[in-house]
Amino acid sequence: MTARGKRPGPKKVATGKIASKVQESDKPKVRGLSEAEKLEKIRQIEAAVAGGATLKDAVGTASISDQTYYIWKKALAALTLGTSSSPVAVDDGFAEFIQLEEENRRLRKLLGEKLRAENVELRKRLGIN
Repeated sequence: MTARGKRPGPKKVATGKIASKVQESDKPKVRGLSEAEKLEKIRQIEAAVAGGATLKDAVGTASISDQTYYIWKKALAALTLGTSSSPVAVDDGFAEFIQLEEENRRLRKLLGEKLRAENVELRKRLGIN
């Protein structure tokens, strides 16, 4: 008796497709926009908001998401704060917020170091390793 179903046919070899995929993966993919294009979109959005449009409408007009806008703006602020000769001015409130976050990070680090030192001292007093 023969088994029902399809018979196994000859195996197909797709060497042409595999070779073309390997060649395509050798090329680096260009994703996203250049820094200049990102900066231009941020300026467009800020100009639209200054003109009275809502941020959501301005971001939609620039064809990016709200989250992308905030990520780009944060990266731009980090670059601006990192280099003093940057031609881009950052909003004072945003710059102050970034500065406060950095101060908060610094203070948390100091507190952590102090607590670790106290913990070591207490362990020595109690005879705990």
